[in-house]
Amino acid sequence: MAKLASANRETKTRSAINNLRNTGQVPAVVYGYQVENTAVAVDEIEFIKVIREVGRNGVIDLELGGKPTKVMVTDYQFDSLKNQITHIDFVAINMKTEVTVDVTIELTGDAKGADEGGIVEQPIFEVQVTATPDNIPESLELDVTELDIGDTLYVSDVSTTGNFTIENEEDEALVTVVPPQKEEEPEDEEVEEGEESAEDEESADAPEESEEE
Repeated sequence: MAKLASANRETKTRSAINNLRNTGQVPAVVYGYQVENTAVAVDEIEFIKVIREVGRNGVIDLELGGKPTKVMVTDYQFDSLKNQITHIDFVAINMKTEVTVDVTIELTGDAKGADEGGIVEQPIFEVQVTATPDNIPESLELDVTELDIGDTLYVSDVSTTGNFTIENEEDEALVTVVPPQKEEEPEDEEVEEGEESAEDEESADAPEESEEE
């Protein structure tokens, strides 16, 4: 299990938080199972390494008050302009208690229908999974190789060999292959030559209205 060191932070002013970030530290908060709401700071580079190792829903041994506390990341904020993680939420967990999290659906293979011009569409990219923390899958794979145009795979088609439950409705569509869209031909707004001539003749034959005196 990946380990991550943390340090308590007493000061919570904006200037103190900015100073933390400028030194490569990320302000964070820890709460949850047998833990009071605690403000901490962790090293940004170390945090990134840990997340890459355990995955988004992985369990981390966070050093808290000199002892390891099992936590998961519930949320973190990222400033794309500064390319910097600005805040992290850790939740302390009981390894025997089930939690519900979002797990990514990964498509594998090349759909047959795509070779015939079909378009592979994925309405949703995640499903909700309930499991104990050590049984949460990092992702769920869905093989689309045999899909022809018009075929759809549903939640019920996901292979669930692990000890977890998918909470989404079984008939919820995950991926479908739709026919290629036909380009609409522009409507001809020009009046046909024969019609235009007839209209001109009618206009010419029509009597002029006289003005009333």
